[in-house]
Amino acid sequence: MEQRIRLLIADDQPRSRDGLRALLATCSAVEVVGEAANGEEALLLMEDRRPTVVLMDARMPVLDGMQATRLIKSSWPEVRIVVLTMYSDYREIALAAGADAFLVKGCQPEELFGAIAGDKEPA
Repeated sequence: MEQRIRLLIADDQPRSRDGLRALLATCSAVEVVGEAANGEEALLLMEDRRPTVVLMDARMPVLDGMQATRLIKSSWPEVRIVVLTMYSDYREIALAAGADAFLVKGCQPEELFGAIAGDKEPA
């Protein structure tokens, strides 16, 4: 049996987290193991929840997604980070920070599921 993807959602907008959780509930391969409202919360949840993938917003208070991505990758290089943001101009910054994939909010669900599963290179 294939291992389920343990996913952490990091987004400062509760509605975004709710929408993502509802969408991801339709994918049996994904288990949402935690939610963070900023990068600092995401870092705190890493050790406890042991996600294999982090869905990371770029702009958040306290610690933004780019800083959080760098810190997560330095401690947990095996964790896949998918940056999901409204700001398409963050692509280069996100990939330079260590993101494995970059998507703009509103993308097709298949695109999101593919990025989470690691089906394609950074887009």
